[in-house]
Amino acid sequence: MRVTVLGAGSWGTTVASLSAGRNPTLLWARNPDVAAAVNDKHENPAYLAGFTLPESLRATRDLEEAVSGAEVLVVGVPSHGFRTVLEEAAPHVPHWIPVVSLTKGFEAGTLFRMTEVIRDVLPGRVAAALSGPNLAKEIMAGNAAASVIATEDLAVAAELQRVLSRGLFRIYTNHDVVGCEVGGALKNVIAIATGIAQGLSVGDNTRAAVISRGLAELTRLGVAMGAEPATMAGLAGMGDLIATCISPLSRNRQVGERLGKGEPIDEILASMNMVAEGVKTAHVVMDLAARHGVDLPICAEIRRVVSGEVSAPVAYRGLMARAPAGHESGPV
Repeated sequence: MRVTVLGAGSWGTTVASLSAGRNPTLLWARNPDVAAAVNDKHENPAYLAGFTLPESLRATRDLEEAVSGAEVLVVGVPSHGFRTVLEEAAPHVPHWIPVVSLTKGFEAGTLFRMTEVIRDVLPGRVAAALSGPNLAKEIMAGNAAASVIATEDLAVAAELQRVLSRGLFRIYTNHDVVGCEVGGALKNVIAIATGIAQGLSVGDNTRAAVISRGLAELTRLGVAMGAEPATMAGLAGMGDLIATCISPLSRNRQVGERLGKGEPIDEILASMNMVAEGVKTAHVVMDLAARHGVDLPICAEIRRVVSGEVSAPVAYRGLMARAPAGHESGPV
């Protein structure tokens, strides 16, 4: 099947590389230098330096060319630009194709999940989400990994599973789109909290507590939004949470660690060439928490930190000073 991937960041390029092993695959890059590097040198030095891309993978900066011939459209654009790119592409997107989101976040203002944005901009298409513990550089290095393709139409999910699976990259199907998207978005915020604990050198016991209590927050919000609790114990919940919180490759964990060491958030973000979705998600998720009446104390503190209201050490002390809720399934 002809696959188009929109977004030539590290994860978009990785998924395009996996797809190119068995499908004609076209990668859309906004930056012409990235497109030229993919086509001429079979590399993406801006985001995946040191890795060789398949010779069969082609790239273009022409959005109409990228989407008009696609049979599967995969979108790996950051959440703040997701709608804009889809709106630009919409006149050229075939009416019947499935559209898969790689983006783990929420849209500011509407509070939409990315599949909801897809359905809003491209009505009539099957919207799906690919989510799981998927660190791009590990997958490009050939290490085994697993992910979940989530869509309510399991027949389409099975076909996407066949199209996107490759080698040691295993994909499972799931009908719980809400759970997979909430887990994928919220874990980035918890990863910032875990990174702060690392930056403050408060120990592995504390990091484990943050991860565990973070999973409880993922689950509470997800269930309130209609997710199934079991999803949060799977690849798109706990699996993604663990990988993002503990790996030095995680951008959100890196942001937290640098915050814990005292760096201002503006300087951290200015120095990064890739988006740390957890920073924006920390704001949006608290609006979702208010809408659904859910207490998310870790996320609340991270929003204060990334807003510049409090320093990371002050937020950490405030969080640890909270009285326990009594039962482990309750708030921190």
